[in-house]
Amino acid sequence: MQTITIFGGSGFVGRSLVQKFADRGDLIRVAVRNPLAAQYLKPLGEVGQITLVQASITSDKEVTKAIQGADIVINLVGILYETKSQTFEAIHVEGAKRVAKAASKHGVTTLIHMSALGANKDSKSRYASSKARGEKAVLKHFPQAIIMRPSIIFGPQDAFLNRFAEMAVLSPFLPLIGGGKTRTQPIFVQDVANCFIQASSMDDARGKTYELGGPTVYTFRELMNYILHTIHRRRLLLPLPFFVGKIIATFAQLMPNPPLTRDQVELLKSDNVVSSHALKAEDLKVRPKAMETLAPHTLERYSPTGHFRG
Repeated sequence: MQTITIFGGSGFVGRSLVQKFADRGDLIRVAVRNPLAAQYLKPLGEVGQITLVQASITSDKEVTKAIQGADIVINLVGILYETKSQTFEAIHVEGAKRVAKAASKHGVTTLIHMSALGANKDSKSRYASSKARGEKAVLKHFPQAIIMRPSIIFGPQDAFLNRFAEMAVLSPFLPLIGGGKTRTQPIFVQDVANCFIQASSMDDARGKTYELGGPTVYTFRELMNYILHTIHRRRLLLPLPFFVGKIIATFAQLMPNPPLTRDQVELLKSDNVVSSHALKAEDLKVRPKAMETLAPHTLERYSPTGHFRG
């Protein structure tokens, strides 16, 4: 039995990971900004097995408290868009560095850091650039850290398939920014969690970077067609040049929970697929499942009948 500290454990990937570590019999500390909002995690384990700890990765004191005594530390914290209180620099770079420094100082055996496929210090996207600089900071302070770079992650609570399916219910068209040619490689959330579990117990995974993608590469247009086919709805697929996408995003990003930002449009200019020379999920003894076998059950509530018709 080991003690696991998971920063961001109440999120989409976190809840799957907490469940798997609980099933393994480990003691789990879930470090979150609002423990009251994460109470739903406790029933995933036995009484006393899962502890909720108030901790922000922007606080040295709180990070240290959450890490002390842990055998394994996992950092899942990330944001898709910036706010006044949360920036890519503060979360993806400084926060990641803070966790790595504390993990090294307090004798943590294994550190796993979740980055993103497409992380690139030279990218014009602040998101992609910050992810790459975060990786560099982590490895500087904890050279044996394991870096995970997932592509788009899908599952019951995802913010991708669900978002566009909901849009298809409400809108007569779906936008194809850049013509919908950008390629991506969606991976199931449980497969991502399995990669973390496997890596946490593999000595030869330390210090390595893994790119995580599903078995199939899709263009953005193909994904939109798949969603529409699965939820039995007909909608116009409207190609939009990148510059038009940025104009739309200029206004959309003013919303409290923006559906699109200018930085996300910039991200869509680059493919989001596993490179041929990278270490993959299979190197962690995980064989990702096909989206077509799992997504219908995620999307069924968006069909006109409210259930999957096969």
